[in-house]
Amino acid sequence: MEEITLPQDPYNVIITGVGGQGNVLASKVLGNILVRKGLDVTVGETFGATQRGGSVMSHLRISAATSWSPQIPRGMAHIIVALEPIEALRVLSVYGNPETLVISNDRPVHPVGVICGEVDYPEQVDLRRWLTTFSRAVYIIPATDEAVKLGAPILGNIILLGALAGIHALPFDRTDFSEVMSSMMSAGKMGANMKAFDLGTQMVS
Repeated sequence: MEEITLPQDPYNVIITGVGGQGNVLASKVLGNILVRKGLDVTVGETFGATQRGGSVMSHLRISAATSWSPQIPRGMAHIIVALEPIEALRVLSVYGNPETLVISNDRPVHPVGVICGEVDYPEQVDLRRWLTTFSRAVYIIPATDEAVKLGAPILGNIILLGALAGIHALPFDRTDFSEVMSSMMSAGKMGANMKAFDLGTQMVS
């Protein structure tokens, strides 16, 4: 097997969102892809107060040499992939640093406090400015909107994985994704997932 060198070892990735967005599936797919490449991947997950609608965060610690504890230390995330933009900012404020890369969906999921009028959700222009200020690079893409066009909003998570592949920060591509997905789902679902992955890659190219 080809020896893989990571930019940093361990390389720390956080995938975050709210319950019901497919966060856990995305982390499982990415972890399986990288394990197949011969890397050691440790995954740790945290859930908010409710599985659907609460904050969900997956830590992936990726190494070519050894296993690491599942919890990424504060300020040590290399990449944050967010299915919900305010979650991107929340995670960046704790685990990010000036060299962190951020890939985020642009579609908000309003918490109960916002829906009830108790608190305000930040404007997208403010979120983009804050994310840009505290990271090295930010890619904000309409993952949910494009997933809806494909007929399944849940495919936003796959679009974001495609974007992650597209920035070439980790050693995986379309072929690696296809091989893992074909082992996890029926052939009838592969077409939509491959389209979603390709869309994400194109959005950051």
